Amino acid sequence: MRLLFILLVPCLLVCIINKSAKCKEHCAHEKKALRIAKKNAVLLDSINQLLVVFNEIPESSSAVLIAMEKRNKVWRIVSAPIAAGVGRKGFAGPGAKREGDQQTPTGFFRLGQLFCYEKDVKTRMPFIQTTADDKWIDDTNSIDYNRHVRGETQAKSYEKLKIRSDEYKYCMVIEYNTHPVVKDMGSAIFLHLSEGEKPNPSAGCVVVTHGDMEWLLSWMNPESKPSILMGNNKVLMSEN
Repeated sequence: MRLLFILLVPCLLVCIINKSAKCKEHCAHEKKALRIAKKNAVLLDSINQLLVVFNEIPESSSAVLIAMEKRNKVWRIVSAPIAAGVGRKGFAGPGAKREGDQQTPTGFFRLGQLFCYEKDVKTRMPFIQTTADDKWIDDTNSIDYNRHVRGETQAKSYEKLKIRSDEYKYCMVIEYNTHPVVKDMGSAIFLHLSEGEKPNPSAGCVVVTHGDMEWLLSWMNPESKPSILMGNNKVLMSEN
């Protein structure tokens, strides 16, 4: 028994240390998200649900997502930090996003149309059940550039919204370059699922795991105008 105790003590100490380090990391992420929200308070005045997505190195494809809710005019964290993937080349600077640059745009955007493979989804958000005819146009010369089309299109290139993998099983439009649409400024920026158990880099979207996406969709309330504020931490802290 004594030998077992001697063997277990180091393991317990390692667990405690690791848990403590993880808690400190989580607290640091949450504090940064709250500071970002405070810095950008003017942009967030009309909404009550927010995803803050940020990284520390602009070129990194890994980011942290923090879900927040405004109660009595005060932003509060509603979940532990969520691992997210962003563009393979990280975040583009404010206004610098371009079609095909493999970067995720920086800024504040509403979360728009949700597309789902299944007929029944645990969410209050309105959604369209995706079909094989649903497309998102990325042809910069098309009149439908950065828009959803169901059926035939004259566009030379587009993304199918129902694919063989589950990456677009839940696919929510991040309303970047939508009002108005500007040629070559970037298209098809979505919040969608990762390929595997961990978030992977994307072509410019924000990517989370299946479980995290399902939690986000169950939490979102259309009346709270769910939105996203994303970019490099230092950039978001410098924005007015």
